[in-house]
Amino acid sequence: MAVVVDVLRATSAISQALAGGYRRVYCCREVDDARALRAKLGDGVLGGERNAVRIEGFDIGASPREVLEPRGETLIYSTTNGTRAVLAAAAGCNEVLLGSLLNLSAVAGAVQDDCVIVCAGFQGRFALDDAYCAGRIVELLGAEVTDAAKACGVLARSFPSAHEALLARTYGPPGLEEDIRFCAQENTVDVVPRLNRMVDAAAEITRG
Repeated sequence: MAVVVDVLRATSAISQALAGGYRRVYCCREVDDARALRAKLGDGVLGGERNAVRIEGFDIGASPREVLEPRGETLIYSTTNGTRAVLAAAAGCNEVLLGSLLNLSAVAGAVQDDCVIVCAGFQGRFALDDAYCAGRIVELLGAEVTDAAKACGVLARSFPSAHEALLARTYGPPGLEEDIRFCAQENTVDVVPRLNRMVDAAAEITRG
């Protein structure tokens, strides 16, 4: 089992989308994959970003605040880091969950077996916000851990609040303050996004 974490912003947005009324979210690696899937399905809201900027021609960006109310049943989603991490996990694990601070307790409660937490990071590099969230999940699990998981737990305990932890990151552009504040909320949804199946090159995520 894998739990994929991309706090800013993919797994937060997907959790919020499913809680808000979308029935499924398709995670796509490339922009062209997303467009091709919508053409095949005949409908679907295109959402996503590259370098924190909404993809040209897409209906919405990657903010979880844009999916508070559904604009349809299906969200087709592609981001710089998060959707790629979901697809990488799907290629190696039969069971994949998506975690964030928004669904922190719910996703921790859904872990039933040995689990690896996959941090999306930033362009292939370590991201403090994802490690913080991973540490919070590790602490809730209370299971035997690796050194990496233990380090994430230590990191999580070093911040007085989730908001301060997310603000401490050193990557990414300015202008995400409202999304950071939103993504720092804890346990606002009880949805556990879960890999349902692969549809062409996309991972279909539904409520667990």
